Amino acid sequence: MPRARRRPGILAAIVALVLVGLGAGIGVGVGDALGIRTESAEPMGSDPVEPAAVAAAVMPPELASVEVPGGPRFEAAVDELRDATADAERRDGTASLAVTVTGAARESGDGADDAYRLEVDGSTYRVTAASDDGAVRGVYDVAAAVRAGRSIAAEVGPHDASRLPLRMVDLGAVGVAPDPAVWSAGTDYSHASHAFADAILPEPPYVDEAALAAAYEDFDTFLRHSLANGSNAVAFPGFVEFVTFDDAPGGPIYGPDDPHRDRAIALRDAFAPFWQRADELGVRVYLRTDMLALTDPLEAELVARFGSLDTENPELWDVYAAGLDELYAAEPALDGVLIRVGEAGPVYDVAGWDVSSALAVTSVDAVRTMLEVLSAQAEAAEREVIFRSWTVGIGDVGDLHTDVDSYEAALSGLDSPGLIVSTKYTLGDFYSWLPLNETLAQGEQRRIVEFQSRREFEDYGALPNDLGAEYRWALQRLLESNDRIEGVWVWTQDGGPWRAGPMSLYLKSGFWQLYELNTQVAAVLAADPAADPARVTADWAREHFSDDPETVAAIAAAMAESRTAVQQGLYLEPFAEQRVFAIGLEPPPMMWIFEWDILTGDSAVLDVMYAIVRDATGGELDDAIAGGEQAVATAEAMRERVSATDPATWKDPALRTAFLDTLDYEVDTLGMLDAYRSMILHAGLWHDTGSAEARSAWEADRDRFEALAAAHVERYDGDVDTPAYNLTAAELGVDRAERDPLMAWLARGLGVLAVAWMLLGAFTRGAASVGSVRSAARAAWTAATRPWCSVAATAGLSRAGTALLVAVPATMLVLTRAVQTSFLSWTHPAIVLGAWLVFALVLLACLRRSPPWPVIAAAGGAIVLRCILALAAVSFTGPGGYWFAFWTEPVQRTAYIALAFACFIWVFVAAGWALGAAIGARRASGAVLAAVGAGLLVPAAIIGAIGLETAMTAWNDELGLLPWGLSRILGLTAYLEIPVSTPWYAAAAGGALLVVGLGLAFIGRRPTPRASAEPA
Repeated sequence: MPRARRRPGILAAIVALVLVGLGAGIGVGVGDALGIRTESAEPMGSDPVEPAAVAAAVMPPELASVEVPGGPRFEAAVDELRDATADAERRDGTASLAVTVTGAARESGDGADDAYRLEVDGSTYRVTAASDDGAVRGVYDVAAAVRAGRSIAAEVGPHDASRLPLRMVDLGAVGVAPDPAVWSAGTDYSHASHAFADAILPEPPYVDEAALAAAYEDFDTFLRHSLANGSNAVAFPGFVEFVTFDDAPGGPIYGPDDPHRDRAIALRDAFAPFWQRADELGVRVYLRTDMLALTDPLEAELVARFGSLDTENPELWDVYAAGLDELYAAEPALDGVLIRVGEAGPVYDVAGWDVSSALAVTSVDAVRTMLEVLSAQAEAAEREVIFRSWTVGIGDVGDLHTDVDSYEAALSGLDSPGLIVSTKYTLGDFYSWLPLNETLAQGEQRRIVEFQSRREFEDYGALPNDLGAEYRWALQRLLESNDRIEGVWVWTQDGGPWRAGPMSLYLKSGFWQLYELNTQVAAVLAADPAADPARVTADWAREHFSDDPETVAAIAAAMAESRTAVQQGLYLEPFAEQRVFAIGLEPPPMMWIFEWDILTGDSAVLDVMYAIVRDATGGELDDAIAGGEQAVATAEAMRERVSATDPATWKDPALRTAFLDTLDYEVDTLGMLDAYRSMILHAGLWHDTGSAEARSAWEADRDRFEALAAAHVERYDGDVDTPAYNLTAAELGVDRAERDPLMAWLARGLGVLAVAWMLLGAFTRGAASVGSVRSAARAAWTAATRPWCSVAATAGLSRAGTALLVAVPATMLVLTRAVQTSFLSWTHPAIVLGAWLVFALVLLACLRRSPPWPVIAAAGGAIVLRCILALAAVSFTGPGGYWFAFWTEPVQRTAYIALAFACFIWVFVAAGWALGAAIGARRASGAVLAAVGAGLLVPAAIIGAIGLETAMTAWNDELGLLPWGLSRILGLTAYLEIPVSTPWYAAAAGGALLVVGLGLAFIGRRPTPRASAEPA
């Protein structure tokens, strides 16, 4: 063959190789972006704890007289002692209490020296201390002994100062109204507490005085209870809503007639008595806020002054520092501010309330600038700024909470005495199986450790979950490694959605006593890290449930088993023991429940979990499945222990009922989860091996899960005490999995038809006289593989033949997309097919009067080749198998992306090559660019108009690729760090391609068309 006749083929081969190479590079890039990997981890430990021996309760004496120094602190402490004595079953004898403060530190209130001595002389007990802190603590400790049924005489002796002087709590459920109508739906995943919602009005006078008075009593009750538990500080939500910013650098933020100013003053005046009450009771108050904290006019003014919310600009933080100066001058009872930068946004917003937060402090420079300015302000004002290192993986400081290098980069050298860094004790969020947070061992800063009592990810505290042994193990090791740790922050109620779980509100409603145990044990260990958690559990059981030793022992024994039920029932141990990394984040060890009560059904999580479990167990999935069975058995044993107690020995029959109800709920829930874990692991095994036995096991598991899930929902749906799990995502996953075999067969059938179509064309020789079908197939094959021959290949086609050139690729494209999405999605096919339609229309418009069939044959034939590849990937075990390989098999993923990318781009190459014969290379290139630009512009603009988050949520809900819960938390765009303006940038890029393409296609002299000389 002459050399000239070989050149198009050689060029085509080179183009194909280049495209495959580029595709392979993209595949490698995708793998790097996914970043799916694991590291071995050392999960949190806990020293063995035997249930404490339970003796008969010692009845307290009647208090004949109490002599204490004057003041609200002592009055509250004595009230607690008298209440404890009055709550006892009976009183034995009489006694007196005297309290003496010997030192000058009467009003310290910082808890730094709260040592005391308890002595007894006959029937008179005497607390002697050098400070009010110690004296008050002595009275509260006597009250605690009374509630625990211990002899006051057993407490006689010296009591050292608390190991950790700062023992902070959240605000509990103060100002939150229990409303079953709000909780019963169980689908409100907002993190806003709506505290004081009844007291704060949108219009003047801005405060409902009656509701505020009720909230004040609520707050006072909470303070007294927290003091009795051993706490001495509170995190009070709010900041920007209390500030007028009158003295902001550069002038006031709000105008003289701006209602935000009047509202700030009204709210500050309204809550000042709350802060003053805490102060007089010896409780430190830290305002708790996210940064950036904003109001609408504040945001507008900051943007006007600084060009944007430039958090790396110290002048922006000077505005907030001025606000703090204003607050501290007006309200001296405030001790500081507690700041979080790693989580914010709409999930915390309250409808109709223009106070909001922005996730804007995401760089190292921004964090350092903020802390430099605000810690300097704190020093000057003799206050403190507590910075939470918590982050959710967004931005350069996204791993600040868990990575020692990130912590060092952001905080090294920031050693202001006014700065405290607060960090969760877990290397991640409050999950089980996580390692101890190693960042708590570093840094020059003062540190406090965060604990959560009502574990949001472990059924919102609705399950028995005694964390005492784990807390002690963690605190002891942290204190050994860092002598700058000086406190704890215990979340009694907060964390996660407020109204998606049970309506258990601290001190108010539901079975709050269940997680009160963790609040009490954290406070006890903060004072004495060597304390026995088992004793605290027994004391808790006696205080709330019974004085009977056998009943207390039974409850304590059940709680001693509670961690096994939670850790095995809510987690897959082989997965939970690993540190997993993906898309730049570190997913939590639970994942299959993502998050809270949402049982996930997405392929990314479940497929990766299976692969990690498979690798960790050497393929022995039965070991992982057995964990669920063990959890159910443990929960059943716990229920048997509690149900065997004598009902007459319980202080409150309703609490016995609540305890048994929650154990029934645990058995039911863990049984359902046991079936689900077996089902998802067998699904992965089927996709991994194609084993018919694995598929049969999946079907049996599915039947069991669906039966248990239906019973679970029927029993607990709408129950505000033990609410049903959200099974929407799991049910969607089951629907998709059920269709996998059928989709695999449809893919095989369609694939055979598509291959037959192309082979028919490849082996057909001769002209159009061979018949419409064969001639159309030959035209499609020739034009797709040798587009420079498309004019000759389509010459003489009958009307039926040209119809087939359109119908075959169009039908194949529609059906391929339908099969890929299991006929469950309309958004994905609509976007894809719409883009192809726009592409085709623009391309054909550029032909002017030239025949369209060469271009249609080239593009259509290339599309069929692309469909063959997609159908082949789906043909093994359906779309589920396709995504299984994508998430878990890097080599297969890269190879597929390489070929898919090459086939995709070849559609445009083939179309342009075929078009060049009619209108010339330049115009053809322009036409293809214009068509591609239009095909990008139109769908991108539609998505932009709808909203990227809305569109991605709909798409993901249908395909089930990423956790369904992501969009219900911070949003897919936030987690994946995709700017919401991305569709508009894509539309702009498409518009630019369209303009450039049209310019190339229509500007300039039109060349004379030349038919290809290459025979078809």
